[in-house]
Amino acid sequence: MKYEFYIAARWRNKENVLKLARGLESRKKIAYNFIEGDGEQYEFKEQEKILEPEELMEKFESIPNWKNDSKVKEIFEVDIQAIKNSEKLILLLPAGKSAHIEAGIAYGMGKECIVIGEQKEAESLYLIFSKFYETIEDFVKSV
Repeated sequence: MKYEFYIAARWRNKENVLKLARGLESRKKIAYNFIEGDGEQYEFKEQEKILEPEELMEKFESIPNWKNDSKVKEIFEVDIQAIKNSEKLILLLPAGKSAHIEAGIAYGMGKECIVIGEQKEAESLYLIFSKFYETIEDFVKSV
């Protein structure tokens, strides 16, 4: 599936990810977000429905031998394919390490990268982003 946007954020920012996704849908834009996925069914999908974001992340972050875990590998493959299939990447702050890595991957693929949220201090590598928006509402109005 092709996407206009890939939303990179952290699980702990789930409510805002879904808010952004709904805003883009209201503008008839197709976006991938890791929370809803694209129909892929990996083992954590069922747990996502019943656990709070913090609980889910604690469980995920404590996977023993995570480098060889099939669930972790599947999530990686689904997310990388979604980045490849997206025209642009949105980094929704606050964002964790993985979201920042995703932004770097997208930039390396020549995709336009956008930030939503306030980045208060100077950060030279944030120059990979071509557009900055303080709020989800500001961004959604612009598309």
